[in-house]
Amino acid sequence: MDGFERRREQKKQQILKSALDLFLDYGIQKVTMTEIAKQAMVSQVTIYNYFTSKHNLIHEVFIYYVEKAVKEFEEIVYSDAPFPEKINQVIFNKKEVSQQINEEFYQFIMKEYTAGADYIQTIYEEKSIPYLNHLLDEGREQGYVDRTLSNEAIFFYIAMMKDYIQREDVYKKILPLTEDITKLFFYGIVGER
Repeated sequence: MDGFERRREQKKQQILKSALDLFLDYGIQKVTMTEIAKQAMVSQVTIYNYFTSKHNLIHEVFIYYVEKAVKEFEEIVYSDAPFPEKINQVIFNKKEVSQQINEEFYQFIMKEYTAGADYIQTIYEEKSIPYLNHLLDEGREQGYVDRTLSNEAIFFYIAMMKDYIQREDVYKKILPLTEDITKLFFYGIVGER
């Protein structure tokens, strides 16, 4: 990548980050292209040159958001932290996101997710499953994950949750329960010991 392409990519990332920050705070509808341009320190024309429309920008922000979340999960999974600390970090991240995200933006993400976004399924299969496999295996090695539970059974459970969460009547109510659901997944109804 030459200097021009690198600057172009940096500018695109700057726009995506600025748009994401604004969408997280205010939702999609309330944020204007003018506000995004101001926060990104670029002109509106520059944004349209990169994304052609607000709709395309929103879609790219969705992808940027997913990639950012996956990268954060990867960093936790492959860190040198002990297994319990990794679980606490995952729970804390879920709690923090659920408290910071604007309800309208969250609904948009869930709608994209449930609309059968192939991108999400691909990320899930290519990255999330291997990361979670690694985390579960590490937890078993350290004595924190029940050795009698197969990863297949755990992923079956996750698939059931994933299918249930994709229902509109469920994902419209789930945001305030994110931390509890994450704790329930990792500790069950008995709780942390």
